[in-house]
Amino acid sequence: MSFFDKVKQGATDAAKKAQQTVEITKLKTQISSKEKEIEKHYNLIGESVYAAHLAGNAAQSETDVADLCEGITSIKQEIALIEQKISEARNEKECVCGKVVLADTKFCSVCGHKFYEI
Repeated sequence: MSFFDKVKQGATDAAKKAQQTVEITKLKTQISSKEKEIEKHYNLIGESVYAAHLAGNAAQSETDVADLCEGITSIKQEIALIEQKISEARNEKECVCGKVVLADTKFCSVCGHKFYEI
């Protein structure tokens, strides 16, 4: 491989890494936005419970709280999917023990778990 081929390969690798970084940054921004939505849901739950308390009817807020809790669960599932996309972009996967390893790893270095080919 000539000097120029090595330089070209290095530039190609740098471009791929930059593209990966941009993609991961976009995904992290999405997660941040979702976390803000969850915070809004928590605030609405508190407001609903407080309003019901002032009215002297705690049961009044039950449906609102249940709906908001379902919304939080849904948003957390969306965050999990985004985090999975980040792992894919980084070429990583998570072992059953919680260790994050490269996607082409055959065995976990911590627990010895064998990863099966799909």
